[in-house]
Order: sequence, then C-alpha cells, then structure tokens
Amino acid sequence: MPPSHPTGRLHLVSQPITDDGDATRFCTSCAFSEACIAVGYGKPELLELHCLVEHVGPFRAGEHVFRTGDPFRAIYAVRTGSVKTRLFDRDGNEQVLGFYLPGEVVGLNAIYPEHFPCDAVALEDTQFCRFSFPAMSALAARQPAVQQHLFRLISKELGAVSLLAGDHSADERMAAFLVDLSSRYAARGFAATRFHLSMSRGDIANYLRLAAETVSRVLGRFRSQGLIALEGRELVLLDMDGLRTLGESLLPE
Repeated sequence: MPPSHPTGRLHLVSQPITDDGDATRFCTSCAFSEACIAVGYGKPELLELHCLVEHVGPFRAGEHVFRTGDPFRAIYAVRTGSVKTRLFDRDGNEQVLGFYLPGEVVGLNAIYPEHFPCDAVALEDTQFCRFSFPAMSALAARQPAVQQHLFRLISKELGAVSLLAGDHSADERMAAFLVDLSSRYAARGFAATRFHLSMSRGDIANYLRLAAETVSRVLGRFRSQGLIALEGRELVLLDMDGLRTLGESLLPE
C-alpha cells in the first residue's frame, strides 16, 4: 500500500516545476534542454537560445493561453502547471485534443498555417517559457543542433501515440493513458508513479472518447485490482507492469 497520512489520506503530490537554469545552463527539464546540451554548455549559442525565453503567467485554471484562430507568433514550454488543448464542433461540443505537462511544448501544430488551430486552456495555475517563433526560426537556421531538435519536437507532436484509434476497451485506453502520463513525467525527471491528475474525469473521458461514468468505473476497478491508489486527484501507480500489459496494444513498442 502507498504511504499515507495518519488519517489514511494519500500524501499530496508537490507540483512539478522546471528549473530556471542560469547564465550558462538551460532548464534541465525543458523540452529544449537537449538542444542546448547538443550545442555545448557555456557556448554563445546556448546564451543566445536562453535569451529568446520570456517567462509568462501565471494563467489561472480556465484561462486561455491562446484561442483558435489567434495569429501564431510563439510556442509555449510549460514551466509549472498543465494545459489542455481543445476544439468545439459545429454543435458547440468540446473535443479535448491533448494534455501538456511541465517541460512540454504547446503550439507546434500552429506552424502551418500560421495561426493556432485549437484553444489552449490552463487546467490549474500554469506558467510558461514563451519562445518567439520567428526569432527561434532565425536561430535554428544558423544552429543545426537547434534546428534538428525543433524538427524532432515537431515530428513527435505529429506522431504522438493516439489513445483513440482502433477498437479498444475502456480499460485498455485508461491503462495506456496512465502509462503515457507516467513516461512523460519520467522523461522530464519528475516522479513517474505518483502525481496529481490536474485534468478532470470529464476531460479524461472526453479525450479518451468515453463517458465520464465509464472513466470513474474503470478507475474504481483499477483501484480494487491493486493497480492504482487514488484519492480525489492524487494518484499512485502501484503496478506499472500490470498497467503496461493492459494498455500494451495502444503503447509504443
């Protein structure tokens, strides 16, 4: 069983935040840190990329970072908090497209046609590093390491694993979703098996194309099977192998 307070409640999970780096070291958990490392610590190229960053926020829960149709001028790396992207259909129904965690970049899908194709909405108090895309493009043209890493980020965005395709059960989709969150936190150096679910059950259901009641039932079933511990939005993944096996048909090999 996971550690708990004397009251039996799960410990609150501290909010992940990317570090700010310094004059010669870029944020280690940021999506662009690999590009900086590739260029080399202490070199002028690193400082030039660092100088493109503008800290913005906080955006409160429910506030828009950008809206569908806004001109595309910048991309946003999440420093702390989390974001969902969404669209509305002609009938006004919301469609959740994805969730972005600390260290991940929002807005890459706007490079073409030069306006944002969806809304980005803060799920909690959220801060960003904002990168001017024209300035970054100019730097990327001069620095192959930055250009290659930018291409990798775009490719990853386009090729992201879909938890929606195919005829998969609710259990498979939810297991894959939780394993995917875990791997994304781990990739940025954060706790991989214990985190706060900033997205609501309704948002998760919308994203996975399930009913909210189904999401609640699946999470309850996972808890009774010993796969997870869950209280409110505080989540502990107790059996990663079991979750991975359950969601393997939706996960990358």
